[in-house]
Amino acid sequence: MSACQSMYQKILNLPLSALVKTISIPSDPINQLGIDLNRPVVYVLPFHSHTDLLTLRSSCLQQGLPDPLEPLELGGKSLQRYVFVSQGKRMFDSSDPVPEESIALFTELLELHKRDSELDIQLIPVSVVWNRNPGNENRPAAAPLKAMNGIQKCYTILTLGRDSMVRFSNAVSLRFMADKHGTDTSIANKLARVAKIHFSRQKMAASGPGLPNRQALFKRLLASKAIDKVVQEEAESRDVAVEKVRKEAIDMMEEIAADFSPSMIRYADNLLTWLWNKLYQGITINNAERVRKLAQDGHEIVYVPCHRSHMDYVLLSYTLYKEGLVPPHIAAGVNLNFFPAGPIFRRGGAFFLRRTFKGDRLYSTVFREYLAELFSKGYSVEYFSEGGRSRTGRLLPAKTGMLAMTIQAMLRGLKRPVTLVPVYIGYEHVMEVSTYAKELQGKRKQKENFGQVLGIVRKLRNYGKGYVNFGEPIQVNQFLNDKVPSWHDAINPIEPQRPQWLNPVVNELADRMMTKINDAAAANALTLCATALLSSRQRALSREALEEQLTIYLDLLRQVPYSSTSTVPEESAEELVEHAVSLNKFVVEKDSLGDVISLDRQQAILMTYYRNNIVHLLAIPSLIAQMLVFKPSVSRDDLHASIRQLYPLLKAELFMSFDDESLTQYVDTMIEEMSRQQLITVEGDMLHRKSAKLNQLQLLGRTIAETLQRFAITLTLFSHEADMSKDDLEMQSQMMAQRLSRLHGINAPEFFDKGVFATLMATLREQGYLNDDCHALTGRVESLRENVFGLISPEVQLTIQAILDRPSEDAS
Repeated sequence: MSACQSMYQKILNLPLSALVKTISIPSDPINQLGIDLNRPVVYVLPFHSHTDLLTLRSSCLQQGLPDPLEPLELGGKSLQRYVFVSQGKRMFDSSDPVPEESIALFTELLELHKRDSELDIQLIPVSVVWNRNPGNENRPAAAPLKAMNGIQKCYTILTLGRDSMVRFSNAVSLRFMADKHGTDTSIANKLARVAKIHFSRQKMAASGPGLPNRQALFKRLLASKAIDKVVQEEAESRDVAVEKVRKEAIDMMEEIAADFSPSMIRYADNLLTWLWNKLYQGITINNAERVRKLAQDGHEIVYVPCHRSHMDYVLLSYTLYKEGLVPPHIAAGVNLNFFPAGPIFRRGGAFFLRRTFKGDRLYSTVFREYLAELFSKGYSVEYFSEGGRSRTGRLLPAKTGMLAMTIQAMLRGLKRPVTLVPVYIGYEHVMEVSTYAKELQGKRKQKENFGQVLGIVRKLRNYGKGYVNFGEPIQVNQFLNDKVPSWHDAINPIEPQRPQWLNPVVNELADRMMTKINDAAAANALTLCATALLSSRQRALSREALEEQLTIYLDLLRQVPYSSTSTVPEESAEELVEHAVSLNKFVVEKDSLGDVISLDRQQAILMTYYRNNIVHLLAIPSLIAQMLVFKPSVSRDDLHASIRQLYPLLKAELFMSFDDESLTQYVDTMIEEMSRQQLITVEGDMLHRKSAKLNQLQLLGRTIAETLQRFAITLTLFSHEADMSKDDLEMQSQMMAQRLSRLHGINAPEFFDKGVFATLMATLREQGYLNDDCHALTGRVESLRENVFGLISPEVQLTIQAILDRPSEDAS
């Protein structure tokens, strides 16, 4: 580097250090991208820009990466550690050549690999994004997708310098390139061309396509053959003017359509950063890199998160923006379209839908066409398939309407692959949790309004940590290829199709989607402590016992991971307990022997919500423990047989992901881990409980006890009256569960939730325990009932039987 260049960069760095504040994407590039600091690094930038280079340098020094201005010493030569693949834009020159010095450097690096077989340089593509405004569809913004000239860059730094990001990409092995493609100058040119394409896709992923003009969008929708046909038919059937029906359609579009504003997102970013710092002790994000790759590869992304709280909408959009992705268009219930929240949400990307489309053909057609338009233009979309917030903390069965419309949009001839991205959102405090408990106990749901928003703002305080885990993506095109190889035959670019295979395929896809959400679950301090305390009969444990139980949970989840996308805290049990106590949800009493940590009755009810967030992670080890609590010894074969029989019921209720083969392997690995922890001993084919660890084994087993008790209620009713109708069975199951919860102090409101019993009935029928009329097949049901009864306490067994016998006693 010349002395003049060095001086220029030093002078330029003075205003940049004051005006520019960047975030690095990803936040920890060394670990998240697997960069090897023991191998040479060369940075590849899209445009010749000293501003970008100095901004990159600042980010590299913060992240512990090599300084891009520090020369690279190789083969006795001193080489630049950075290279530009484009000359960039100049005020009076519109050409965009690859700089000759860049080709020369690529060629030199390739030649060094030819001479030294041990050399392996890492090329790290890096771009500095200053402005993520995509412009509109008629006038795309130049800044995010092209290089800026000097005047544009100065203006952008002054106005947006504190909202920029440095985007690191996966390193490319130059050794691999040299070995596979050669080392001549043509390969150097090819590297530069491929890098240009990479940067173009990357910046499109960060800014998204141009935004629609609302009125032009409405005209396009109104001119579509599907809407025009329904308008004509509605006018004829209702004997009204066509223009009147068209006006109704436009009003519906006004009600539905988002009005996405990049400036609104940018301003909201500052506000939300303050809000999250006020509310939470950090937001933990996992697996975002796979989503960035999907966006860069041109996928149509549909985010499908679980739904815990109204905060979910905001948190996911904020997370995506901070991860360098475009916030999605969000399907929100029309109940949220109240002033002033509705207009704000709409500018943040929300589009509104009614709770039901039934009986309104015009509305359903308008909404479906609007959704298809979003897909065709390349906007990412987000919808909550549960249809509403979970009141119990468990995933709810998916409502499949939006998923069906997604596939129907594909049947219009959508060119890009569609990918569902499951998202698990978890909190250590859900603001609405006390309201949920009241609603489960019979209180009417309160309508959303501005007063509720103000009430939440008044209660702002630190609520612990939040978690956003991106699950394993589901490529819908590949799913359809596997399930319906001939699905392309149904493609019709004009009329939406409902082929016969649509409903069963959508139902299977919905089940896989919900399973992938639960696969990405995040255990945390509060969920683990809640699980342990609720498993104690008195809802109280000494601090030492609580820490010991958390150590058991942590080791089980770390040593035998539930899935590749689930996460477990890195902290020790002691640190987690201390953090959970700091959230002021537990009663801590001191005596001469130490601390006792407990839950009062009201908090015990609320804590079931958090336990239910992760109950599926501990369901299988809990079953193993429960079996050994009631049977001091059991053979491995008997244990496997019992779990195989019960697993389909758990799988349907908890959206668990194991198939027969992986379940067997998971159980065996879990047995080994429980043996290592000395919870059990293994002698040949026999498993024995350890008397010294019986208390810990009981706490682990009770995690799943309430679920088994519900199974026992329904199976006992079927055993008592095989021909009982579905409605009667669900009603009596619910009544018995309410009585059992009162007699045995069960604090979980979902214990007698009618929806849980409906899911159980459907699963029993699907698994062949009931016939087509939902009447019990006595032999099979009795076998399952005996298995379940062997895993619940004798006291609960007697209570169930006593409740069942009571009506006949009264009758006599």
